[in-house]
Amino acid sequence: MPRDILPPIAEHIIDVAGGLFYREGINAVGIDRIIREADVAKATMYRHFESKDDLIAACLTRRHAAVVAALQDGLRRSRAKGIDKVLTLFDLLAVKARADTFRGCAFMIATAESGGSETVRKIAREHKDAVRAIFSGLLPVTWSHRDKVSARLNLLYDGALAQILIYQDDGAVRTARDCAKVILEDAARTA
Repeated sequence: MPRDILPPIAEHIIDVAGGLFYREGINAVGIDRIIREADVAKATMYRHFESKDDLIAACLTRRHAAVVAALQDGLRRSRAKGIDKVLTLFDLLAVKARADTFRGCAFMIATAESGGSETVRKIAREHKDAVRAIFSGLLPVTWSHRDKVSARLNLLYDGALAQILIYQDDGAVRTARDCAKVILEDAARTA
């Protein structure tokens, strides 16, 4: 069911479940806990979400939309010009990394915890592809190697996300930003 036509109670359940899944983990949070925390009847839960997997998918789909919107908003507000705008994505990630509530990439975490769910993996791939497309869209259209450059930038971004979870600071993001700058300078020279 598309997000824009979900009833308010389904949105509320997604809000509650999404927060719990991200803070505590998909495997650690059961449906009964979500029902209790959302203060809904079991029948209401299952009327909107046939299974925990359906609810996980809805939470990840919502998070995808929120992350992409936040990146696009951050880029719009940035004063950076040209390819330096790419570095803004790393700056935005550094801000997120410093937040007490940030645990790392929800899509990586969900994929690791989902027990091989192809639905979760598909949503995670779509999200990663969307972020890579944002990188690609910031590169000059005249660069014949845009795909290669955006793949490298995306890998740096994901690597920083993974290290945030381990080190719980923005050091990896600063390093990734420095590496991205070198990649961009090299790509501009060979364009």
